[in-house]
Amino acid sequence: MSKLDEVKEILNTLRIAMSISFGILVVTITGLVDRLDNGHVDRLFWAGITFSVLIIIVIFQLIYKNIR
Repeated sequence: MSKLDEVKEILNTLRIAMSISFGILVVTITGLVDRLDNGHVDRLFWAGITFSVLIIIVIFQLIYKNIR
């Protein structure tokens, strides 16, 4: 029974990590679209693009760990 509880805890932790990652990604992309609409394509915009790519990599790593 303790093995089942351990697996449930791992899945719950992964669910929370995925939710936080998707939330950060949505907020970042919303800010990037707003900057693009206002014509503010500067260093902050490109830093946001880089950060979005890094968050997507984190999400894929979480999915990969969940599959294994």
